[in-house]
Amino acid sequence: MSLLEVNDLRVSFRTYGGEVQAVRGVSFQVKEGETIAIVGESGCGKSVTSQAIMGMIPTPHGKVKSGQILFKEKDITKLSKKKLQRIRGSEISMIFQDPMTSLNPTMKVGSQIKESILKHQKRSKHEAKKKVIELLKLVGIPDAEKRYSQYPHEFSGGMRQRVVIAIALACDPKLIIADEPTTALDVTIQAQILDLLKDIQQKRHSSIILITHDLGVVAEVADRVAVMYAGVVVESGTVVEIFENPKHPYTWGLLKSVPKLDSLEKERLIPIDGTPPDLFAPPEGCPFASRCPYAMEVCVSHMPDTQMFSNQHYARCWLNDQRAATVKELIAVGRERHV
Repeated sequence: MSLLEVNDLRVSFRTYGGEVQAVRGVSFQVKEGETIAIVGESGCGKSVTSQAIMGMIPTPHGKVKSGQILFKEKDITKLSKKKLQRIRGSEISMIFQDPMTSLNPTMKVGSQIKESILKHQKRSKHEAKKKVIELLKLVGIPDAEKRYSQYPHEFSGGMRQRVVIAIALACDPKLIIADEPTTALDVTIQAQILDLLKDIQQKRHSSIILITHDLGVVAEVADRVAVMYAGVVVESGTVVEIFENPKHPYTWGLLKSVPKLDSLEKERLIPIDGTPPDLFAPPEGCPFASRCPYAMEVCVSHMPDTQMFSNQHYARCWLNDQRAATVKELIAVGRERHV
């Protein structure tokens, strides 16, 4: 059974320039105890999707226009603010990208972690403090009793991120949304944070949605991957399927732009030419068509259907249609740009 099920989610924002269609029919599932990574360039709709799940779309300019977000089979888009607040922080929590903007600089770290425990759980202040110290130890902060009474500026960047993780874990949530949790950290600390998340998941059997643009992070921690582009999931599958047998040109482009550490030969990294489409007026066809080296006329005018390759692997690309030319044929006639 799926812990979370997102069906045809559409989110828009009203601006002076018009309506921005940030998320356009996103669907995916998260099973209990698994990690799903949502990857893509900046502006593709990853963070907006996570904000919609948390019920944090800013109003009145932002709005979930249609779709379902089923958490434990209940559609949380239909819940009142009061009922949503009971779920947010207690059953679904979020780890934000920049710990310095997530933490209140005027409050002691212990008080910030204790806040959600006192709000969502029936515990005394003494019991809450005891749990906070246990959480600080769990996330690898030494001398937890002393650190409890310190302010965020007294912590290093990596330690602040551990505090943010402790806040997310405070009420034993079933689902953790990690929005680029390692982006602001150096490589060594990134590895420690990823190991910490994997360890916590194994101990608590929680599910994780990892929002990232780093495919190295995806390979390290994820079970499944959803590739987003211009507000649409263009490909989804297991980590093995996405890395070894990708079916969408955008996924190919992402993989070509990442260095291969196990390769003995020097390979030139190939960027994806062009820019994402304007979401004030999204294209009628495939959103990647203007940047795709294999684009056909049908790609520009019609959105491709979803093609299934296994019970978990699917992609939306006309190249996978039986009526389309194969990639080899396109290369043979000189249609491709990136070799």
